[in-house]
Amino acid sequence: MTFSLTSLSLAHVARAARALSLFRRSLLFVGCWSFAAVAVSTAAELPTVALFTTGGTIQSKGKHRLTLSEYNDGRVTPDELLTDLPELKTLAKVEVTEISNIGSGGVTTELLLKLAKSINATLARPDVAGAVVTHGTGTLEETAYFLQLTVNSAKPVVVVGAMRPFTAISRDGPYNLYNAVRTAATPDAAGKGVMVVLNDTIHSARFVTKNHTYHVETFVARELGPLGFVDSDRVVFYRNPLVRHTVTSEFDVSKIETLPQVDIVYGYQEASSAPIFALTKAGAKGIVFADSSPSYARAFSAAQAEGVVIVQSDRKGAGRVTLSERGAGRGIITADNLNAQKARILLRLALTKTSDPRQLQRIFNEY
Repeated sequence: MTFSLTSLSLAHVARAARALSLFRRSLLFVGCWSFAAVAVSTAAELPTVALFTTGGTIQSKGKHRLTLSEYNDGRVTPDELLTDLPELKTLAKVEVTEISNIGSGGVTTELLLKLAKSINATLARPDVAGAVVTHGTGTLEETAYFLQLTVNSAKPVVVVGAMRPFTAISRDGPYNLYNAVRTAATPDAAGKGVMVVLNDTIHSARFVTKNHTYHVETFVARELGPLGFVDSDRVVFYRNPLVRHTVTSEFDVSKIETLPQVDIVYGYQEASSAPIFALTKAGAKGIVFADSSPSYARAFSAAQAEGVVIVQSDRKGAGRVTLSERGAGRGIITADNLNAQKARILLRLALTKTSDPRQLQRIFNEY
């Protein structure tokens, strides 16, 4: 039997080509398997961040892209928030709970308690690294401070909002939310209490306040400054709040269904005492006054006789209200440097523990 050199060479070439094809396929399979394994491993290593949505500008729609106010033409759902921000998938596994979808002025005691209890239950899970709360900016500092006093975990809780609606041409909400999740997923954020993140800046819920009606840099801590910043390379912290908060707080809302009524009275020239008498009659258990007026003295005495607790705050926006012998002798509690709206939050919780003026003053000194 004879073989031509040409046919033998062609057979070898064909076998070699088949072998090379099989080798390439095996390499492709191994490569794909390795890439998939790495992807699965990376996804498994991402922290879990719980997102609680309540509404506000960050979830509002305007009539067109230049509508920067009067933007109640629709509400953005939690799913829309996440779909709009696929970059979150590189930061964390985000789990969503919708608490409400309303403006911040509509937040009620029921919603505050529901939010705090939901966060506490979720952060108790060992697989959850932290929590983020979307919120309207009008009363954001009040909700953030309420959580500062009622969340019983050292894990990070970040409250975030926006100054421009979801539909605006220059909206700030998506990047604020991205930075909030970054902060909540950062190990260095643990133990710092509840934080507020907008405009790349991290503030303590205890000291932050809204400072401007519409600027994106609205949130400030006037006297003490921010805790840190969310920069492009990393989340950086420069200080810790030293007041009692979260895991060191004495307040437990797990079995509480409502809170005492506390109201605010603003002091000004020739102010009428009528609101104080009216609030006392309406069942107020506490009244916070931001500055006083000569007409208030008799009304406050009458209110105290009915068991109403009086707390003195200030309307100036900075500085402590110091404790005086005269004020202490009249049973008036001072709010330290808490503004009136935050003093109201603390007094509502404090009244679930005690009505003793000395103990109430201790609470205001510590928180």
